[in-house]
Amino acid sequence: TLCGASPGGLWSLLGAGVDAAVKASFPGSTVTYQTSGGGFANVVQIDQKKCDLAIIHDAEVKAARAGQAPFSAPIDSMRSVAVMYTWAPMQLLFNKEFADEHGINTMEDIAAKKVPVNILLNKKGNVASDVGASMLTAVGASPEMIDDWGGSVTYAASKEQGELMRDRRADVILNSLFVNHGSIRELANAIDLKLVPVTKATADTVAEEWTIGTFTIPGGSYPWAPDDTMTVTLSAQLFVNADADPAMVKDVTTALIDNADKVSGVHKAMKALDAKLMATASAAPYHPAAEEVYKAKGLR
Repeated sequence: TLCGASPGGLWSLLGAGVDAAVKASFPGSTVTYQTSGGGFANVVQIDQKKCDLAIIHDAEVKAARAGQAPFSAPIDSMRSVAVMYTWAPMQLLFNKEFADEHGINTMEDIAAKKVPVNILLNKKGNVASDVGASMLTAVGASPEMIDDWGGSVTYAASKEQGELMRDRRADVILNSLFVNHGSIRELANAIDLKLVPVTKATADTVAEEWTIGTFTIPGGSYPWAPDDTMTVTLSAQLFVNADADPAMVKDVTTALIDNADKVSGVHKAMKALDAKLMATASAAPYHPAAEEVYKAKGLR
C-alpha cells in the first residue's frame, strides 16, 4: 500500500506510476494507492506502519524529525526510497486588476503599502499553507497584519481557491503548484492574472527556515508572465519505515530505477524525473536496502 493524499490529484497519479513500475519489473505485483490527509498525516501512517510506502514533502519529514509543529515530539522512522519531484514552487497569483490598482509588483509591496488583500492559502495541516504563511511573515505581512489592514487570509483546498478567485471573493492565491498547472490555465481563462515574485532575500530566508529550495519560474512559462519569477519550492519523496522489509524496499527501488519512465509519464510536469534525481534525497537517510541498490547501479 502507498499512502498519498486526496483522490484524483498528482500524488494519486504518482501512486499509479509506482504501481506500473513495480508491475513492469515484477509481474503480478500490485501497489495499492491509499487516500490520506497528505504529508503530515503520512508521517504518522508510516511511523505506525499503516502503509508500506508513502509520499511526503521533504519539509514535512524535516519538521517531524525535529519534533516541530504539528508534531509534539521527534519522529524519525521515515527512510527514503526515491525523490519524486523538486519542482512544486509556491506561486503568488494575483487578480491583475487588483495588483495594478494597488501597485503590487513584488510580494514585499503587500507590506510596504499595507494592502487590504484577501489572500488564499492551502488548507491548514498542509505544509504549503505553513510555507505560505512564512512567506507572508517574512515580508512583514503576517496573517494578523493583513487582518489589521482590512484584508483576510482564507485557508482553502486548491479547487476551492480557483472558485473563490473566479467569483472575485479573493484577490490572490499563494499555493504550491506545478508550473503551468491545469488549474492555473483554467483560472487564467476566466480572469486576468499576474504572477508576482518575492525578492531573493525573502526567498533565501524562507528556504533556510524550512530547509527547502529557492526556485525561479522561467519567464514565458505563461503568456501573461514574461519575466523570471523568484520564489521557493516544495519537494516530495517516497518513504518507507526504517523497519520495512528489505526485500520489498530493494524490489521497489530496483523497479523505480529500471522503469523511471512509468512514473515520469504520469503527467507532463513529471518529465524531468529520472533515476539520477531519485538518488538525491536528503530529508532523511535512505533505507539501507535502497542505498544498496543505488550504489550497485552507480547512482550514489
